[in-house]
Amino acid sequence: MKINTKEYEEKMQKSLKGLESELSAVRAGRANPAVLDRITVDYYGSPTQISGVASVSVTDARTIAINPWDMSLLKNIEKAIQASDLGIAPQNDGKTIRLTFPPLTEDRRKELAKQVQKMAEEAKVAVRNIRREANDKCKDMKKKNEMTEDELKASEKSVQDLTDKYIKLIETAGADKEKEIMSV
Repeated sequence: MKINTKEYEEKMQKSLKGLESELSAVRAGRANPAVLDRITVDYYGSPTQISGVASVSVTDARTIAINPWDMSLLKNIEKAIQASDLGIAPQNDGKTIRLTFPPLTEDRRKELAKQVQKMAEEAKVAVRNIRREANDKCKDMKKKNEMTEDELKASEKSVQDLTDKYIKLIETAGADKEKEIMSV
């Protein structure tokens, strides 16, 4: 009986999706509303994403406009952005908050590229841990005589093929983000 790789593939898929989510929040010198995804505002006692209390739009290549639906939240949104690690000072005109992204310096580009490489490496480690977990389960099944030696080898090979596929996808996602950072 071969191991069912479906559950391990789902875990690897989650690692890839997590990386993609993290990469979308890395600001590459262009206005990208995804950079606000991690910032929450106190909305009647519960932390809420900015996109849940305001319309967020990209007005040009380097500017994001935030228009709260409830004007009483304007100050809270401004404070939340200032308290975040975004590194951009919000401009409040009384109705709209504008975030203007400065062009990236060469040093900042290199720093962001290293950050992206680190994120990709962490995702690869997560995928390799999932591989180890699957292989351990295979060996355990072999030990309990639920699997033959040939089935063990076949299962380990299918898990390795799955791992190789997701490592390649992670590397591609990281390389694409690095290109985006370097080309701005």
